[in-house]
Amino acid sequence: TLDPQAPGGRGVLISKCVLLVVAVMAGLVAGTRPGGVLELVVAAFSLAAAGFFPALLLGIFWQRATGLAAVCGMLAGFGVTFYYLAITHPWLRHLFGVSQPVAQARWWDIDAAAAGLFGVPLGFAVIVVVSLLTPMPVAATRQLVLRIRTPEVV
Repeated sequence: TLDPQAPGGRGVLISKCVLLVVAVMAGLVAGTRPGGVLELVVAAFSLAAAGFFPALLLGIFWQRATGLAAVCGMLAGFGVTFYYLAITHPWLRHLFGVSQPVAQARWWDIDAAAAGLFGVPLGFAVIVVVSLLTPMPVAATRQLVLRIRTPEVV
């Protein structure tokens, strides 16, 4: 997407290289034994929900949502969820050197497994506020949103 005129082979090569880097990083993290598989899956879903769900939902069902607002909302939701995981998840606490007792670090005594509970509403709020503070999307973008929301029946 950065260079639309690039040959197709280059995109495939870049995709394979990125996949290799992600696989190596996943292997390195798994080698440190950060926790059980269930804990990692829950953390990944919390991060994904907080980062992507508000932007996806508002991007499809609210024509006023802007690209900048979506990016800001994703960063805010992902950021607060990652922060909460970093102060409550045992492996991340050790990684970042958090010494505060977990019971004191928790917000309203909510477990690390539900970290997305804080990021999702923040993501929605940031998208709404930034969208209202920035210019409305152009008519072509609003039409695209309508086409995505109401698919054609064949």
